[in-house]
Amino acid sequence: MKKVAFFTLLSVLFAFNVNAQKYVTKNGLIRFSGETSLEKIEGSNRQVNAALDANSGDFVFRILMKSFVFQKALMQEHFNENYVESDTYPSATFLGKVSNIKDINTNKEGTYPAEVEGKLTIHGVTKTVKVKGEFEIMAGRIQARAKFNVALADYNITVPAAVANNVAKSMEVTVELVLDKFSK
Repeated sequence: MKKVAFFTLLSVLFAFNVNAQKYVTKNGLIRFSGETSLEKIEGSNRQVNAALDANSGDFVFRILMKSFVFQKALMQEHFNENYVESDTYPSATFLGKVSNIKDINTNKEGTYPAEVEGKLTIHGVTKTVKVKGEFEIMAGRIQARAKFNVALADYNITVPAAVANNVAKSMEVTVELVLDKFSK
């Protein structure tokens, strides 16, 4: 199932540009954290599928919600069952573009600012996002990094009143991807 979804994303990204410079990963990292005076909640996911067309700037990623890991098993259970409802909404996706891809030379090592914008879907809700990050070109790979905030209410993620003071209303999301050149 995971492979089918990943290759579906790849086919969407690569369908129209046969000669493109394509980069992919199957084990990127997405972390989120939110803190209140009562509790700090952190989850991380190392099963992130992502693909980038370095010519057009098309950029996609997909993560399985059940692949987020927490320090406390109970937090992981509540995350999947009560907040993101992983059985109903099994994945989060991003479909977008690196809007300044022409300013990023994937053939020259260095660190470049990146501006990414597109549609982020979490919990069945799709919102337009615009994020600043950086691409580091090193040894033929692209290391992509970004941080941004996601408000739970924007994605219809509700927190029960009994624990509302324990859960931050917004989560800081960190994206770290190491993309390798795709070869058939």
